[in-house]
Amino acid sequence: METKILRVVRQGEAFGVQSAKAESGQIQKCTIVLRELGGSRFENEYVCAMLGNLAACRFYEGDIVCATLRFSTHEYQGQTFQEVLATDVVKMK
Repeated sequence: METKILRVVRQGEAFGVQSAKAESGQIQKCTIVLRELGGSRFENEYVCAMLGNLAACRFYEGDIVCATLRFSTHEYQGQTFQEVLATDVVKMK
């Protein structure tokens, strides 16, 4: 895991997905795009999933946040995919 200070590019709406770990069988999920700080729009960007209560939090374009990101991969039908999960996101004041 890595903790970084990043700028919010955009955040999607939360929606329910199936989860064997949740009591109800569903968990909230949303996508957020975060960009490293710097002088241009060409800085590194991360498309992250936020799950559960964190998915209900709303961040806005330009917000500066401190985020902990977990990087992982999984295989599906012979292809490998990378996932980035934001496990903690806190807006900086």
